Amino acid sequence: MSTQNQTLEKSFSTKDVLAMAFGTMIGWGWIMLSGQWAADAGMVGAIIAYVVGALLCVFVGLTYAELTPAIPCTGGGVVFSYRAMGYWPAVIAGLATAFAYLGVAAWEGPAFATAVNYVFPIPSIGFLWNIGGYDIYASWALVAIIASIVITIVNIKGAKQAAIFQTIATAGIICVGILFLSGGIAFGGTENVTPLITSFKGFSAVLLMVPAMFVGFDVIPQSAGEMNVPLKRIPIILILSICAAAIWYMLMIFATCMSAPAAVRMEGTIPVADAMAFAFGNPVWGKICIIGAICGILTSWNGFLYGGARVLFALANAKMLPAFLGKIHPKHHTPVNAIILCGVISTFSCFLGKGALEWFVNASSFGVVIMYAMVVLSFIFLRVREPNMVRPYKVKYAKLVGVLAIGVSCFFAYMYLPMGPSPLAPIEWSFVIGWFIFGLCLAFYAKNRYKHVTEEERSIMLFGAQCAVEYTEKENEFSLKKCKLATENKKL
Repeated sequence: MSTQNQTLEKSFSTKDVLAMAFGTMIGWGWIMLSGQWAADAGMVGAIIAYVVGALLCVFVGLTYAELTPAIPCTGGGVVFSYRAMGYWPAVIAGLATAFAYLGVAAWEGPAFATAVNYVFPIPSIGFLWNIGGYDIYASWALVAIIASIVITIVNIKGAKQAAIFQTIATAGIICVGILFLSGGIAFGGTENVTPLITSFKGFSAVLLMVPAMFVGFDVIPQSAGEMNVPLKRIPIILILSICAAAIWYMLMIFATCMSAPAAVRMEGTIPVADAMAFAFGNPVWGKICIIGAICGILTSWNGFLYGGARVLFALANAKMLPAFLGKIHPKHHTPVNAIILCGVISTFSCFLGKGALEWFVNASSFGVVIMYAMVVLSFIFLRVREPNMVRPYKVKYAKLVGVLAIGVSCFFAYMYLPMGPSPLAPIEWSFVIGWFIFGLCLAFYAKNRYKHVTEEERSIMLFGAQCAVEYTEKENEFSLKKCKLATENKKL
């Protein structure tokens, strides 16, 4: 077993990175949930919830913006947490990130089958079971499974192929979104937008889902090891992607409310598609909307599978998870086994159906909160312990940003806890607890299996020989010192 850092191919341009982040964020959720958001909080209330959510996420995004170009290694929160706080915080950060990504990706399969059925009805053949009030049929599951396999293969073939796929699909959903907005303004009416505001409980219900809707900008640090982008440009891309997604969600809520009355938005099979068909006066336009929706599903699915595989690879490459997940494909230079594992989980979820949508969104949102908290803590710890660390981008008013970002994480965590306004349901808690028990069992196995790996060797595996570090404490401060480590192959 080698102490060498395995490197992934640097193939992402600025456009690729922006498309990956934006496409992953906007996804499919707004197609299904915009009508529900408006019903819960009112049009203005839902838009305000996204303004608040975006501002809160920007504070967290600023910590990512400083850390990503400073530690441009695959793994994002894993490498940030390891450098700032050590072994087990890095494991927790990695498991939370993987759960957040795979939790959202898990409902892309059922969503894809639902979208395809809207355009080309799928025969209900081979009844399997009922979950959340929805019957699951083998024919529907098969459609979703085929898509899952294709997405997995695209990711195995290479990061550049995944980026090209992402860019094309993102362009498709933007075109349909512009068409939907134009139709809502031209053919809709202000009489459809009532109620404008409902209640604080409705506002809280929308705000509860905001973390899951914004998760995606953090694929940027996951892809840092594959970026061919100047380091100083990364923070701009990151913050721009958050702002672009926020504007998108607010415009789509506005367009949904303008296009059709509440009864159409709430009673239809796919709310936004039904609203678009109502506004244009022809069901064909609903099918056109679904074509864009399918693009959104594919961008989100592709982005989360990509990000989930990278974070598992980072942990396994550093022997913090079983090493087989750290294998790189000899031809395509992708983390093949980690991608396959994520693909298997995604494919299995195709059997759970539409009824599991809300479970996945809420449970994965809690994973997002943990992920954000670990990155924010890393930002604060590194500012204290390594004040002289090279930072291509340095956040102004770091103490204020750190405090506000911690406050954001605590606020979102409170919302999901039993004493909060919108606590997770028991089945959602079972997803969260089950994932972390499974992940920690693998981490404890790896800790025992690779117990002879030294801190210096693990630094090479995470950061590369040129970036590997050791910390020496002097007068209660931490100074950075380059490690002069051998990188030759040797048995651990």
